[in-house]
Amino acid sequence: MERGSSEPPTARSASAHAPATPATSSAPSAASAPAASTAPMHIPRSASMSCHTPRSAGAKKRRGASALPRSMSFDPSLLHNNGHTAFANGTGVGIRETGVVEKLLTSYGFIQCSERQARLFFHCSQYNGNLQDLKIGDDVEFEVSLDKRTGKPIAVKLVKIKPEVLPEERISGQVGPDMHASPITKLHGYIHPVVSAIPTHLDGKSAPGQVPTGSVCYERNGVSVFYLTYTPDDVERNMHLDTGDRVSFYMETNKHPPALYSDCSTGAVSARNIVLVKKKQMRCQGVVCATKEAFGFIERGDVVKEIFFHYSEFKGDLEALQAGDDVEFSIKERNGKEVATDVRLLPQGTVIFEDISIEHFEGTVAKVIPKVPSKNQNDPLPGRIGARINFSEKELPFGEKDTKSKVTLLDGDHVRFNISVDRRDKLERATNIEILPDTFQFTKESREMGVIAAMRDGFGFIKCVDRDARMFFHFSEVLEESPLHISDEVEFTVVPDMLSAQRNHAVRIKKLPKGTVSFHVQSEQRFIGQVDREATPASAAANKNVSPSKAKEKDAEEGVIAYEDCGVKLTVPYYIKDLEGAALPQLGDKVEFSISEVKRTGLQSAVSIKILNRTGNSKRLLGFVATLKDNFGFIETANHDQEIFFHYSEMCGDVDNLELGDTVEYTLSKGKGNKVSAEKVTKVAPVNGIGEDVGTTVLLGKVTRPLRSVDPSQTEYQGLIEVTEEGASKGQSYPFGIVSMASKADCLQKGELVKFQLCTVVHTSQKMACHIVPQRRALVESVKDQFGFITYEVGESKKLFFHVKEVQDGLELQTGDEVEFSVILNQRTGKCSACNVRRVSEGPKPVATPRPERLVNRLKSITLDDASAPRLVIVRQPRGPDNSKGFSIERKARQPGVID
Repeated sequence: MERGSSEPPTARSASAHAPATPATSSAPSAASAPAASTAPMHIPRSASMSCHTPRSAGAKKRRGASALPRSMSFDPSLLHNNGHTAFANGTGVGIRETGVVEKLLTSYGFIQCSERQARLFFHCSQYNGNLQDLKIGDDVEFEVSLDKRTGKPIAVKLVKIKPEVLPEERISGQVGPDMHASPITKLHGYIHPVVSAIPTHLDGKSAPGQVPTGSVCYERNGVSVFYLTYTPDDVERNMHLDTGDRVSFYMETNKHPPALYSDCSTGAVSARNIVLVKKKQMRCQGVVCATKEAFGFIERGDVVKEIFFHYSEFKGDLEALQAGDDVEFSIKERNGKEVATDVRLLPQGTVIFEDISIEHFEGTVAKVIPKVPSKNQNDPLPGRIGARINFSEKELPFGEKDTKSKVTLLDGDHVRFNISVDRRDKLERATNIEILPDTFQFTKESREMGVIAAMRDGFGFIKCVDRDARMFFHFSEVLEESPLHISDEVEFTVVPDMLSAQRNHAVRIKKLPKGTVSFHVQSEQRFIGQVDREATPASAAANKNVSPSKAKEKDAEEGVIAYEDCGVKLTVPYYIKDLEGAALPQLGDKVEFSISEVKRTGLQSAVSIKILNRTGNSKRLLGFVATLKDNFGFIETANHDQEIFFHYSEMCGDVDNLELGDTVEYTLSKGKGNKVSAEKVTKVAPVNGIGEDVGTTVLLGKVTRPLRSVDPSQTEYQGLIEVTEEGASKGQSYPFGIVSMASKADCLQKGELVKFQLCTVVHTSQKMACHIVPQRRALVESVKDQFGFITYEVGESKKLFFHVKEVQDGLELQTGDEVEFSVILNQRTGKCSACNVRRVSEGPKPVATPRPERLVNRLKSITLDDASAPRLVIVRQPRGPDNSKGFSIERKARQPGVID
């Protein structure tokens, strides 16, 4: 057959298997055809032959189509014999193929091939027949050609091969997201089947001549996706459909008149008798309760249930995801189990599981949570609290996280709590549980007492009154919020350790007032006895280079007192620390004492020992601590005119308790070189060292000589103050000692101005200065991070150090501020520093000085194009402390010569 010939095929039987087409009626008659070829032509099974449409009909069709707008770069004139060949390669007779109209618009459409996986474009001018009869889903027969402009295969010479027969069975589809009131169906390009719901805000109303529509889509052969419109009248039982709902429906050809629908949708297929199959799954919320290596679990906010999710379903920064984060997610079923998909973070606090009552309730613990849960323990709220609520008895469950603290709860505890109601299943439980102070009156526990002996990071040990061993405790078992300190007296309950039954530990620890705990029981009866063996101080007392405060009590050798009780001769040990007074009992001395018994061991010893009818050869003197060094110090005499050396080994008691100005009792002795020193030094009750006769007049003066503790080079111990204010006493000088200072730690320097009063020394009737308050004012020179310096001359130094914690009222000092302060001398290092720093007035605020005019002019004259201008070469890029590049704050351009 020649290309372009209108001769019908010779062997019609070869194409008998092909579907009949309505276009055969327009083929030319056999009588008008030229003689047929004697050689029958072979026709492939995959193609069918049909007669061509007369050219006059085709020309009329083209004229009608030329007035329509074109949406592609396509020239219909190229589709005729002068523009295409019958074959795609341009040779031979055109082979016919079959396919289905997949998409049909105003002037063009697309065909899905039936014999192969291909989708071909066609122009409406290539359809042989009435275009109004061509619908989406119609089977057509066509030839394949190439578009000369694009080089792509297209379908030409279309013939409808069978009439449209719509399926009678129901088709499943899904309602999609885009909705409109336009009669033109809109394709949205979703991979999965989707539908547009009818917009609810239109309320059935639309523009004149239009009906509000939605769209339903479905898949065909698992490949093609088709979209069908529907109206509110097409939905069964007026059911409201949302985007994403699963529906079933019938297809029908739209027969509405053109008055309601435009030409392009007239005769289009639409959905009818739509029935809802399944509502779209809504987004759920929850809280991430566990995270593993590649997956996690979410506590759902709608039901009491956890749901699995894989990290690949999390949409966000996986490194930032952690337990406790609020999330939203969708639910899908995989392998018969529900899993969370499309997991996204929500703002913290979005998901709320429960409502907690504002009102507090009181109750009694009926069942405690076992410390070691059993294998069969599945109840997440194993504890129980009984309470009377709204005139009825209730038993509320609680879990480990419902207690305010980790203090151990016991059966019968009197507690206060709130009630939490779960929004998901309305379950009530007790929460915010705290033990009330009177709970020990309700429980039957045995309480013990002791003293905090040691503390570590998170735990400590208690020295028990009734036990030898120290008792371990954890800080979480302390009832009060205030922290514990060493030597604090406490009350506690002893329970066995869960890991080892042989070990005990202290729980429910309550702090007690000072003086409540006593390790001894002292008899009220006084006994009289005789020293049978003398007690000696600690071994360190014999070593003059070591302070006895560093010696252990067990190193001291005990003495023995013999006495009679009810005619029975007994002996009792005693120690130097239990003596009253500084005199040491000697062998044969008659003494009066009480007996103390250790509670946990029952051991007895003599205490409050007093020597009877003994006159000591050495005279006891009173004095005042003037200086404290590393292992020795000096005592100011009662006349305040001399100082006496003493070694710490001569101190009867704890030398760490000594402070400057303390009143002590001592005995004078002479050592090597006939030097006088104090021995048997004992701290006694404070004594008024400045006498009773104190003048009321406050004088102004100047220090002309400091104490020897400040200037060791001088021979005199006393300092001198000269009166400087106008009056009868101007120019007179008065001595002062350590007891004269208002603050004993203050270090008066030569030349300092002071305020003072006068008093009379009892023993010498000498006038001396007292209640001395220095008048120091100076400027702050500099302030560093935690310390600073004051412009004040002390000795050879021109600056005085101070720490910021010594600044009163927590003020932040600046350079130039005027301050008042005290000067203290570190007795061990010999260095002075300022304390009690108080700001008197603020210094001048720093003012930014303007740049010199010559520099401003030069900066203004410099341009980026100036070759003579100075150049900056970046040698190394800046890095922050965290090794990050550049600056965290964006740098802004500024005008040269202008200071911000």
